[in-house]
Amino acid sequence: MKPKPEGLTTLLRRLSLTTIAQHYEDLGREAARDGLSHVEYLHRLAEAEAAARYERSVQRRTKAARLPVLKTLEQFDWSWPKKINRAQIQDLFRLRFVEQNSNVVFMGGVGLGKTHFALALAHSACLNNVPTLFTQAVEIVNTLSAAQATNALSKALKTYVAPRLLVIDELGYLPMDKRGADLLFQVISARYERSATILTTNMAYKHWARIFNNDATLTTAILDRLVHHCETVTIEGKSFRSQKDE
Repeated sequence: MKPKPEGLTTLLRRLSLTTIAQHYEDLGREAARDGLSHVEYLHRLAEAEAAARYERSVQRRTKAARLPVLKTLEQFDWSWPKKINRAQIQDLFRLRFVEQNSNVVFMGGVGLGKTHFALALAHSACLNNVPTLFTQAVEIVNTLSAAQATNALSKALKTYVAPRLLVIDELGYLPMDKRGADLLFQVISARYERSATILTTNMAYKHWARIFNNDATLTTAILDRLVHHCETVTIEGKSFRSQKDE
């Protein structure tokens, strides 16, 4: 006996065309009303499916990126910092540095927008199909230290090495011991010329030895790999947060 044909909706869902399954009847009535050809109707269905899949993929990437909040370039108050290169920052949102496996360092005092820009770039990367992870420097050190203690360092390192774009926030706010500095070096070294990294810091490069346990050799090795292909964005001024508290 010939099997009974599946209903169209069931068949579309089995093919994972869920958006088409939800909307083909409504779009079909619109197509009839507007006098669309079969090809034009099919085109509308395909566009709807593609748009829905893109939105779902953005949601997945944004969740995986662990962004604490969503920030955009349009939200930034350019009038506040005393010194900022607006054209330089706007150009970063073309994401060429990601394509080139290079790095970006936002450098300046607290409350000047470094993390805002880093988050906005991370969100822009998610919108452009770039696997991204946002984390704080101290979180990397703590996670890898715990993994090292349980002989799981190799697996834990992949968390920070695998993303196409890694954002390391707040480097320099807390000093590191030798083990922590060595672990962060492993992350930066493994990503060197293979993927892109954004880093925010409150310290100029000449003071980075203070961050890394005053180890001049290790500091030089980290800077050598990080700054070789890097765009440094320096922001100067008074903290926007302190202004709001006045």
